[in-house]
Amino acid sequence: MRFGTDGIRGVANVDLTPEIALAVGRSAARVLGDRFVVGRDPRRSGPMLEAALVAGLTAEGVDPVLLGVVPTPTVAFASRLLDVPGAVISASHNPFADNGIKFFAAGGRKLPDALEAAVESDLAARLDGTTVASGREGAAVGTAGEGTDLIDAYVEHVVATVDGTDGLGGMEIVVDCSNGAASELGPRILRALGAVVTVINASPDGTNINAGCGSTDPAQLQAEVVARGAAAGLAFDGDADRVIAVDERGALVDGDQILAVCAIDMAARGALVGNTFAITVMSNLGLRRAMAERGLALVETPVGDRHVWAAMEEHGLALGGEQSGHVIFAEHAETGDGILTGVLLLDAVRRSGASLSELAGVVTRFPQVLLNVRVGDRAGLDGADAFWAEVRAVEAELGDAGRVLVRPSGTEPVVRVMVEAATDEQATELADRLATALAGALGAGNGP
Repeated sequence: MRFGTDGIRGVANVDLTPEIALAVGRSAARVLGDRFVVGRDPRRSGPMLEAALVAGLTAEGVDPVLLGVVPTPTVAFASRLLDVPGAVISASHNPFADNGIKFFAAGGRKLPDALEAAVESDLAARLDGTTVASGREGAAVGTAGEGTDLIDAYVEHVVATVDGTDGLGGMEIVVDCSNGAASELGPRILRALGAVVTVINASPDGTNINAGCGSTDPAQLQAEVVARGAAAGLAFDGDADRVIAVDERGALVDGDQILAVCAIDMAARGALVGNTFAITVMSNLGLRRAMAERGLALVETPVGDRHVWAAMEEHGLALGGEQSGHVIFAEHAETGDGILTGVLLLDAVRRSGASLSELAGVVTRFPQVLLNVRVGDRAGLDGADAFWAEVRAVEAELGDAGRVLVRPSGTEPVVRVMVEAATDEQATELADRLATALAGALGAGNGP
């Protein structure tokens, strides 16, 4: 088992078994520390994997604090508050049959590479039988407790990010909780701020998480916002570390647009350090142009909120995020938080006196086509001269009205080809052209 972009993930009880979760708990305890906070999303396999992970932690003498079903950022907050490592059992936006385990280092940050490698190494030794059990017994064995007070503290923390006594002042909001981890806390926080909240998809049964709802499928939310004449809608993913918004007309407001609205608002208040914020290579050309027109600078990072946070630390930035809706506000958190992001977005709308569609409209999104091209020899990408010649030809054809991004996957025999252009037709035609050139240069891979 190896860590991917965001922890270990796979089909529960097939790829990620209780035996593996037990070993992961032991390894995490050995490497990360002797105190932990643990949370999970409401998947059917969650209690099974939580029991196994906690067994591994306590077998190594850890006394974990169990938060139960909570958003991933709630665990990060508790980790930060107590300055202890955190563990989350979730597969985020994946279907319910999948599950995963991801960790925060003490202080609520994503694991740095060195710690992640150390956990992997210890886990490999355990799974092949090289490492023996700790031999703890009696009072040296850990015991788990509950952390309701930490959940309440998280709610108070998010509510306190909005200045003034009227909070969200009666704004009518529709919230799609994805039948996930935010089903209780998302509406609770918005109502505590004075919003008038209509809630959909907040009845998790263990199997309906992300099923035709939430940030990956917001069509129901779009219709509900329009039907109710609401000011906005918010759609969380399964573990609520990201959010996608819907404006009053029912149009989607993605992470790039959320970043634009918040960056402009923060700059106006003198809160955007250096008038600069962090984005990833996937951020749309429309965001880049809109920010340049307003004198705001961007720091570009690889995909992944851990890379965004690293750039924010390096440059002392107050804001960063991804097109997918992972947004980090350094003053309040060190990782993406969908509920917090939604609250701060709505607060910016309320204070502006404008509609969300007006504010988000500063970004004119360029059509973007992303193809995952399976290849026979991913390692040969750098030397594929004929393919790169075709990339240069496409870039010349696009000029300033588009861009090309080529990224090899870190875990699959796949190369991702992204094209932005002035029209959907042009983006599709050029992306297909590059995919054909890539397959010709590296050989077509097997599988879908």
